[in-house]
Amino acid sequence: MSSVTTEFADGVAVITINRPEAKNAVNLDVAEGIAAAVEELDARDDLTVGILTGAGGTFCAGMDLKGFTRGERPFVSGRGFGGLVEAPPSKPLIAAVEGWALAGGCELALSADLIVAARDARFGLPEVKRGLVAAAGGLLRLPKILPYQLAMEIALTGEPLSAARAHEFGLVNRLTEPGDALAGARQLAATVAANGPMAVRATKQVLSMAIRYTDGDLITEQRRHIDPVFASQDAQEGALAFAEKRAPRWTGK
Repeated sequence: MSSVTTEFADGVAVITINRPEAKNAVNLDVAEGIAAAVEELDARDDLTVGILTGAGGTFCAGMDLKGFTRGERPFVSGRGFGGLVEAPPSKPLIAAVEGWALAGGCELALSADLIVAARDARFGLPEVKRGLVAAAGGLLRLPKILPYQLAMEIALTGEPLSAARAHEFGLVNRLTEPGDALAGARQLAATVAANGPMAVRATKQVLSMAIRYTDGDLITEQRRHIDPVFASQDAQEGALAFAEKRAPRWTGK
């Protein structure tokens, strides 16, 4: 079964991460599947808006750390982590979030233009707990939405943010009852898709450009700070400790 499934109808592309047994953790296969789906969304004249969601009641638990310890990197050239974060579609993308959107999963959600979330959903950037850094745009995008101190607390503690609080501060556009996030996203997507497709595409591009939401220069600059962390012994230790279900033993190297 494909790790990413797609559905195209009525001007809307629904892209589903389909690894529920791994809480939809992103491996290279998922990254390539999302990249292909996003490219199709942008290429087709009959599609106006996309929805990204996860199967099995979880949006995405982030990078597949077991794959990371084996040397696998779920990146697509030109698009970055998950085939999305460095080059979101030129058309609007809605994240439909159930359960957890953690680490790279949260960063995938932040790559979307709109977020619909179940009331019991949770968002978080717990990379620091694993000796890693949220390198897939989360540290760049979060403070453009949330107050600086709140964004810093989330990033430095690694503790999750509830969907209700995320909605309070504008990170989430609409809240739904548990299990209804995709239905809510479809409703929002239908409203967008009823508008002129060229106008919708141009509006998304100008608005995102106005706040440098997907600024490529910033993504490049952050690598100077982040690359040494990912090459460190602590990064390997954090991933191994998670896989082995034990507390990490940090060395600062």
